Amino acid sequence: MKDLISKFGSFDRPSQLLMVNQFSINLGFYMLMPYLAGHLSADLALAGWAVGLILGVRNFSQQGMFLIGGTLADRLGYKPLIVAGCALRTAGFVLLGLVDSVPALIIASAATGFAGALFNPAVRAYLAKDAGEERRVEAFALFNVFYQAGILLGPVVGLVLTSLAFQMTCLVAAAVFAGLTVLQIRSLPARSSGTGEKTARTSIRQDWSTAFGNRSFLLFSFAMIGSYVLSFQIYLALPLEARRVGGPGVAGTALVAALFAVSGGLAIAGQLRITAWCRQRWGRGRCITIGLLFMGAAFVPPMLTAGATSAAFGWASLLLSAALLAIGTIVVFPFEMDTIITLSGGKLVATHYGLYNTVVGVGILLGNLVTGTALDVARNAGAPAAPWGVLAVLGAGCAWCLYALDKAEHLTPAVSAKA
Repeated sequence: MKDLISKFGSFDRPSQLLMVNQFSINLGFYMLMPYLAGHLSADLALAGWAVGLILGVRNFSQQGMFLIGGTLADRLGYKPLIVAGCALRTAGFVLLGLVDSVPALIIASAATGFAGALFNPAVRAYLAKDAGEERRVEAFALFNVFYQAGILLGPVVGLVLTSLAFQMTCLVAAAVFAGLTVLQIRSLPARSSGTGEKTARTSIRQDWSTAFGNRSFLLFSFAMIGSYVLSFQIYLALPLEARRVGGPGVAGTALVAALFAVSGGLAIAGQLRITAWCRQRWGRGRCITIGLLFMGAAFVPPMLTAGATSAAFGWASLLLSAALLAIGTIVVFPFEMDTIITLSGGKLVATHYGLYNTVVGVGILLGNLVTGTALDVARNAGAPAAPWGVLAVLGAGCAWCLYALDKAEHLTPAVSAKA
C-alpha cells in the first residue's frame, strides 16, 4: 500500500485525477450493469429478445463508436470529450432507472454505451501525454490498479443498493458520474494531442486514412483480438462453469464472486511489482508475449476438470484459471497501451486508441458468440473439455503472433502520421 501511495504521489495532478476518475467510472458502471439484465427480465418482465437487444445496443454503441470518440478527442481536445462522456452517462443511467418501455430503454442503453466511446480513448490519450514517454508504462500499470479496484468494489455496492431498489442503484450510479462531470470541469486542465494545427488542416477522412494505413498498428490490433476474447471469459465462460460446478444457489453465486475477487485482488496487489519486474528483464514485445502465454494457460485447469464431478476440483481449477488469467492481463495491459502510442508515432493518439478498441470490440462480439455456442454444443456432445482447449490454443496462437511481430520489428518503430 505504501508503494501504491508513493507511486500515485509521484505523478502530476492531472494523471492522479484521471486515475481516481477511472476508479469512480468503474465503480458507477459496475454497481449497475451486472444487475441490469435481471432488472429487465424480472422487474420489467421483458422477453429474452428485448433484453438481448437492449444489452446489445449498449455494447455496439460503445465498441462501434470508439473510433468516432477518439477522432473527436484528437480534434476537440481530451477534456471536452471526457466531460461530455461522463455527462451523457449520467443522463443514461437516470433514464435506465426511470423508464420501462423498450424504445426508451434502448435510447438509455445507447446513451450509456456512446458515453464510454467518448471518454475512454480521451482518458487514455490524456494519461499517456501527461505521464510522458518515460513513465507511460508505469502510469498505465497504476491506472489498471484503480481500474480493477472499481470493478471489484462496484458490484458489491450495487448488490446492496439493488436489494433496496434497482432505481436506487441507477440514481446513485448517475450521481457518481454527475460528480465526476463537475469535478473534471473544475479541476482537469485542458489538454489536446498537441497536433491541433495539423488536425485543423486535415479532414476526418484523412485522419482515418492515417490510422487505417498504419500497417504495423493494424497488425498489432488484429493480433491482440484473441487476448480480449480470452480476458472476457471472466464474464462468460468462467461464470457459466462456476454455475455448473456450484449450482444455481448460494454456492454458485459465491464461486462467481470468488473469481472476481481473485482477479481484482491480484491486480490491485501485484500490478506495480509485476510490471516493474517484467520491465527490468524484457522488452515490450516479450512482455506482451509472455502475458498472452499466461492467458492461454489459464484455460488448461478447467479443460482438465471439465468432465469431473468433484465440486472441490471444479472450485480449485476455476480459481486457478482466474488467477492465471489475471496475471496474464496484468503483464499485458501497460505494455499493450504503450505499444499503441508507439505505433501511432505520438500523433492522432486518441484516434488510434479508438480504432484499436473498435477492432478488438468486433473480435469480442464474434468470439463470445462462438464461445457461448461451443460450450453448450461441446457439453451436449460429451466433449466438455474441447472449448477450454481451443481457448488455450488461442492464447498460444496470439503469443506466437506477437512474437513474430516483435521479431519483425513491427512493435518498435514509431510510425509517423501522414500529412
